[in-house]
Amino acid sequence: MGGATFKGGVHPDYRKELTASLAITAMPAPAKVVIPLQQHIGAPCEALVQVGDTVKLGQKIGESKGFVSAPVHASVSGTVVAIGPYNHPLGRKVEAITIESDGQDTWHEDIKPHGSLESLSPEEIKAIIREAGLVGMGGATFPAHVKLAPPPEKPIDTVIINGAECEPYLTADHRLMLEKPNELVFGLKIMLKALGASVGIIGIENNKPDALRVMRQAVEGEANISVVALPTKYPQGAEKMLIYATTRRKVPSGGLPMDVGVVNHNVGTAVAMCEALHKGKPLVERVVTVTGEGVARPANLMVRIGTLVSEVLKACGGLKETTRKLIIGGPMMGLAQTSADIPVIKGTSGILALTEENVDLSEPSTCIKCAKCVGACPVNLVPTFIAQAAEHELIQRAEKLHAADCIECGCCSFICPSRIPLTQWIRLAKADILERRRQQQK
Repeated sequence: MGGATFKGGVHPDYRKELTASLAITAMPAPAKVVIPLQQHIGAPCEALVQVGDTVKLGQKIGESKGFVSAPVHASVSGTVVAIGPYNHPLGRKVEAITIESDGQDTWHEDIKPHGSLESLSPEEIKAIIREAGLVGMGGATFPAHVKLAPPPEKPIDTVIINGAECEPYLTADHRLMLEKPNELVFGLKIMLKALGASVGIIGIENNKPDALRVMRQAVEGEANISVVALPTKYPQGAEKMLIYATTRRKVPSGGLPMDVGVVNHNVGTAVAMCEALHKGKPLVERVVTVTGEGVARPANLMVRIGTLVSEVLKACGGLKETTRKLIIGGPMMGLAQTSADIPVIKGTSGILALTEENVDLSEPSTCIKCAKCVGACPVNLVPTFIAQAAEHELIQRAEKLHAADCIECGCCSFICPSRIPLTQWIRLAKADILERRRQQQK
């Protein structure tokens, strides 16, 4: 099974050749890291340290009492020099802990292997994953242990690893599949045991034939794990699209993957789970694709969490003078930044610099009612109607048009000949709708 496509979607210029053949290299630990206490969906953490404290690499420095949350850890050993608001890639200031490195990278005493997978119970596995601070590393940053703990009335039989990496330019997951295939498979086995699931699937777009070959070799002899080649179409890696392509199951409107017996996880998260179990290693670093025509030396770097983007760019030779836009993530779902004075966080899959030749600076014009956005929407919405409702603050109308089902993939904005920022308007409406629902629940 597999290979099914979905309605809508687009075919952008993928530009992955800039970094697809570049092996992951470790960026040296920076002299300073800024570690936000909010790097995940859910409750923010509170600092467990104070200014002046000495910390070790891997030490837990932020914790939350909320279930939907994930602790944060020191990514260097050194001294806490500040705790306070700092710029965040989401465009606001959040509480962050600044650590000056002592250059020693001394690991905390609690960092040690957790034994064999066979010796651990599902509950012990979930506790290890939570303590390691693991989140969805494709960008969504949903706490990983929460996905491993569905309600009893929604049993999970299938775990899907998202190796599609359909976002243009980004190749971090591609390189992990090539360089750490066994770790990825072991991470999938961890998820299967934690959930009591019987089927594991690794979905990879067919524009990555080398990754398909390597991962198929890695699962040889694994009776319950398969690798599925997916059609290359954006957003093939979105949860609902990936589930349909690999299982033919359709997640209902307003529903979640668990409603159809499925849990999705990212390639990077699977590898991080392997390291959490085998080494006791918390999430203190991640692979970041630094790319785009505006970067002097594109690269796939292993970067410490909390490293400033300005330092990452410096390690890649800096930006070219013709750079016009800096994006955290990819060009479809990433967020444009006004400054490089922001830290790499757990969800930073890419740093993208675009030049004037690759940036459309034209002003939006009036909708011409061509319906291209309708044809491109993979979740069957009418983006232009929702955007118009949002622009005029008609939030109830936007809700009736199912704005909350939008996956913010950016297909509508990409295809719009009038250059209307449809995704941004829908995102605003969606945020208002979800906030109102939360208030009603209270």
